[in-house]
This record gives sequence, structure tokens and C-alpha cells, in this order.
Amino acid sequence: MYFSWTWLFWPWVVAVSLGVYGLCCLRKHAAGNASFFEQLCVVTSSIMWLTLVAPGHFNGYLEGWPVAFFFVYHYFFFFESTVRRRLYGDLFPRRHDPKWDLTLPPALRLAFSSLVMAGHWLAAWEGPELHLVPGGWANVGIWLLIISAIFTRYHSILYLAKYSEKVSVPTAVAQFGPYRWVRHPIYASTMLLFCAYCVALRAPLSCLFLIGICSAYYGQKAELEEKLMAETFGQKYTEYASRVRYKLIPLLY
Repeated sequence: MYFSWTWLFWPWVVAVSLGVYGLCCLRKHAAGNASFFEQLCVVTSSIMWLTLVAPGHFNGYLEGWPVAFFFVYHYFFFFESTVRRRLYGDLFPRRHDPKWDLTLPPALRLAFSSLVMAGHWLAAWEGPELHLVPGGWANVGIWLLIISAIFTRYHSILYLAKYSEKVSVPTAVAQFGPYRWVRHPIYASTMLLFCAYCVALRAPLSCLFLIGICSAYYGQKAELEEKLMAETFGQKYTEYASRVRYKLIPLLY
């Protein structure tokens, strides 16, 4: 009924092939030599392994939410590029002061990526079979979560672009829009989208796992960013941080 025999052979070949090609493109991207198509392959292969491969593996077929989230993730994670296109006419980042390229150590980034992938696979394993997930009005809340995540990320990036140079270097402290609720709404929107994925698959333990992983990782990265913002903008940023007390999760953290 669900073409399980073909799924065991054909999609795994596609998944592994695209994954290997995505890793090759990621290596070129790290060296600054990747074309737009190769960058797109990196994103697509990553999202495919997050949203499609695990549900297909555990269920033997695909339907419903994993397919929907495959497209939602693409739309969500391309907002920065669309803002650049809106401002500059193309998708590529501009040269800027490298001090704003704050990153955690490579080992931590690799661990975070691996754990996020593990969380998505755990959600696919934890939840019921896809054809048992109810449809209709039972999913209105999930769509509201998705819309909230998209709205938060889109407006966060727009406000950040308004108060920054080249969409990378802040020229003022962004205090409006989603920045009124948490100090790092772009990270918060990513966490909200991951939660929506787990809720859609009826995987509450995976949801808590991903929230914990993202809170720990984004919390460390936020500390680096806030230290640099305080050094750059001084009292203006410290006053903002004292007024907006939460980093990622309103009323909690």
C-alpha cells in the first residue's frame, strides 16, 4: 500500500547520495568557493535528513507532516538570503568587520548539529506511525506554532537589517518588534520551529530534548554576542538587557 519495498532501496540511495554531495558542497562553502546551487544543496540535504529520512526509515513511507516541514524548513532558513536580495539585489553576504562573526568552537558546533539531528530522529522514532497522526482541526495549534515561528524570524531579521549595516554589523540596539520580548528572537524562532516539528509528530520527549540542547548552545552564543554588544554600545545595551530580561524563552530563560 505504501510502496515499502521500493522505499527500502530507492530513497536510501537518494538520501545517502545527496547527503554525501551536501558534505562536499559544505567543504567548498567553508572555503568560500561554493556556488549558489551548491549552497542550496547543503541546505536541502541537511533538511532532508532532518525531516524526511528518519520518518521514512521508521515508517516505511512518507505522508503528512514530514513532507510539510521539509518545505517549511526551506522557507524558514532562507529568510536572511531573501532580505539580502531585497536590500542588494542578490543573495550573497557582504564583506564586513570580522569581529561580528562570532562562533563557538568547531567541536561545540559539530556536537550541536549532531544532537539536533539526533533530536529529529528521536522524534520520528518516538511518535506514532504517520497514518495514525490525526488530521483536521487537531492540527490547528501546530499551524499556529509554525506561523508564529515564521513571523518571529522574519520580523526579527527585518528589524535587525534596519538597525545594522550589510545585515551583519549592528549600528544601533534593536529594541522593537520581537526584540521587545526576548533579546535573541532569531534563535528563539528556531527553537519554536523545532518544537512545532516534535508536536506535529506527537513526540514530547524529543521536544524537551531539543529545547534543552538549543538553550544550552544558543545560550553560550548569546553570551558572546551580548558581551560584544555591551562593549560596542555601552549603557544603551545594558539598559535594554535590564529591561528585556529573557534571552530565548519569554518568562523562563
